[in-house]
Amino acid sequence: TFDLFKKIGKVENIESLFDEFIASPSAWHYRNKMEYSFSVIRYDRETKEEVDDFALGFKKRGTWWIVENLDKDSGIFDKQFEDNMKTIREWLIATGLPAWHPPKQHGFFRFLQVRKSFHSNKLLINLVTTDVDIEKLDIKGLVNLFKETLGDRLGGLIHTINNHTGDRVEPYGGNTNILYGDYKLVEMINGLEFEISIQSFFQTNPKCAERLYNKVIEYAGENTGEGIIMDMFCGTGTISQLLAKGTGKDIVGVDIVESAIEDARANARRNKIKNVRFFASDVGKFLLKHPEYNGEILTIVLDPPRAGIAPKTLKKVISLNAKTIVYVSCNPATQARDTETLRESGYELVKLSMVDQFPHTGHIESIALFKK
Repeated sequence: TFDLFKKIGKVENIESLFDEFIASPSAWHYRNKMEYSFSVIRYDRETKEEVDDFALGFKKRGTWWIVENLDKDSGIFDKQFEDNMKTIREWLIATGLPAWHPPKQHGFFRFLQVRKSFHSNKLLINLVTTDVDIEKLDIKGLVNLFKETLGDRLGGLIHTINNHTGDRVEPYGGNTNILYGDYKLVEMINGLEFEISIQSFFQTNPKCAERLYNKVIEYAGENTGEGIIMDMFCGTGTISQLLAKGTGKDIVGVDIVESAIEDARANARRNKIKNVRFFASDVGKFLLKHPEYNGEILTIVLDPPRAGIAPKTLKKVISLNAKTIVYVSCNPATQARDTETLRESGYELVKLSMVDQFPHTGHIESIALFKK
């Protein structure tokens, strides 16, 4: 990561700006969401060959069509659920309905998605299939299968129909039915509650996210001047609410996705947080629509998607003229690229921390503090 900031961000003294390396509280069973794939092409780890079969598990590294069966706990998600994967697979095979054939793009079983709340210790399950011969699927038996394997930990079971040939879980023109329980779970971070559905974006390692958010609050609190804190790409408002609670300042959350903003407002009501307002708006047009915030923005918090911030959007962020910017990134390469632009625009990088959100992988999250 230091090399990226030196080569791409042109920050020669990056080591002297390094603040802290934050480890994940748990190195194992830390994930709160998993997506398992079905395929008729299975990789046999013993013979090192591909075989025609019914496979349910993870895709073989470097392929999109071959799946390795998962028969027991992988160590990164939920032990009870993954220890029951073999039972689940055998029940699904017994239906006589086929797994998906990725190259030929036909079949029935496509994905098994599972979400977990560490707060309630419940699981939310989404079985994604096509509708070919769907009448052969015993829905009552399916519900009983998960009730028997999980007991009262089963928070909800959802069935999604996806006939689209693309390799994505979200239904295209299909429908989603709740077969049992609820369609969402409640997770808690730093004493605040957040409702999460199977598809909503939420930190994958919530226990470590608490540590990440505490560092963001610390950096945002370094500027004690007057003004608001603006949370861009706020999504369902997790950081906005934690900033509101942690700094006591007025927070404005902005995201272009209207459904995310609706969720953010509902979450803030749920947590009885008054000093936060959410707007569904394009970042660049925000001050045109809300001139009352002109010159009032003290700090901007950025947590963009993996691809980083589009150059045009970054220029708009810079034009908001905040005194400090706290930039959270799940891809230090794009953050280093944006660092060069920010420095050319008069922002100095003063601190950098790293967070190990995904133990046993090469991924790292980084938090950078820039001051004008």
